[in-house]
Amino acid sequence: MPITPFHFGPGLLLKSVAPRSVSLGAFAAANVVIDVESVANLLAGRHPVHATLHTLPVAVLVGVAAGLAVAALGRALKRPPSPEWALGPAVLGGLLGGASHPLLDGVMHRDIQPFLPFTASNPLLGLVGLGALHLASVGAGVLGLVVLGWRLRRASAD
Repeated sequence: MPITPFHFGPGLLLKSVAPRSVSLGAFAAANVVIDVESVANLLAGRHPVHATLHTLPVAVLVGVAAGLAVAALGRALKRPPSPEWALGPAVLGGLLGGASHPLLDGVMHRDIQPFLPFTASNPLLGLVGLGALHLASVGAGVLGLVVLGWRLRRASAD
């Protein structure tokens, strides 16, 4: 899924469940950074397309780094205090984005070894069908948007 919006659905749901604890921007940033590897490999004709950044240990580190970068950007831009830019929510959002990426991609891509260096096997491959995976991701995003909208409406009514 190079740079796919499907990864953002679970992020929206996480944000809606814990809006003050999870930065959606950091979640999205981690996913995009991880997929830069796939785009570069596709353009260069290298295989596997989903390589090092698509392993769980490295993806988690990339996610934490993305969260730190989002928090640093918020400070540099002198953003007002907000869970989107605060250190804790940004790191958690990045970590969750990084961790979820190889797990979701592992269900559908044969070239992923999400649990390297512990095992080269991919027990996630084909766990659910592609249609079900996409539907679950979109469903998570829609549910997240509904909950976020409900929270916003409730907050504005108070």
